[in-house]
Amino acid sequence: MSADPGALSRARYLDLLEKTLQNAIYGESVVETKLKLWLQRLRHPYLTRRGAIPWPSRAHSMIGPQRLRNLRTLMERTLHEGVAGDYIETGVWRGGACILMRGALAAHGVRDRKVIVADSFEGLPRPDGDKYPDDRRDTAFAFSELAVPVDEVKKNFASYNLLDDQVIFLKGFFKDSLPTLPADSRFALIRLDGDMYESTMDALTNLYDKLSKGGFTIIDDYGGLKNCAKAVHDYLDQRGLTVDLHKVDDSCVWWQKA
Repeated sequence: MSADPGALSRARYLDLLEKTLQNAIYGESVVETKLKLWLQRLRHPYLTRRGAIPWPSRAHSMIGPQRLRNLRTLMERTLHEGVAGDYIETGVWRGGACILMRGALAAHGVRDRKVIVADSFEGLPRPDGDKYPDDRRDTAFAFSELAVPVDEVKKNFASYNLLDDQVIFLKGFFKDSLPTLPADSRFALIRLDGDMYESTMDALTNLYDKLSKGGFTIIDDYGGLKNCAKAVHDYLDQRGLTVDLHKVDDSCVWWQKA
């Protein structure tokens, strides 16, 4: 008999939650996806001249199975290893990764930790090319597909019965919202998905000192966006920090705080 009789039930619940967040059970509609791509090209003819971006039409997460499993694995490690603190994602889109984190807390019966859902809920900021030259050519702000209203994200949480007082919504661009976190905030895991140099730097500057020893940092766009990767290394170099980077896939990386 298993030492933890609830382990199999928890695993099955979280497996199902991962698949549902990706809409992997029923699958994305081919017709709907093609229609959205056509509309994207129509709205952004210059930005999509090299090809439109096929964001999921219905899924609550776009980060895919490997990154969802990585998030779940590291989060469960914080519980098993007793790493203190809450959980935060900066840049949440439709909320899928944060829903998974709240689901993991529910599956393990954890009531004394929170999930912070940090986003502008209005899309990405326009690049400040003078202050952040690496963002000068960034065009993500122009895509309305990335602007998901906070009420829609809350509705997504509610659809899984996971909208409660353990979920905190932090609205605003990171340079404005993250400094408002209480000075004594502690995190066991921070997941950064801000795409840009500015957003990544703002998140690291405001959150890394609040990350507990043994806690985890996940950078979603490290391998896919050069400005994001440069922000990571600029921050680490400025602080004189050395970390052991682990790849999740071609873009996402993580490390554990020493």
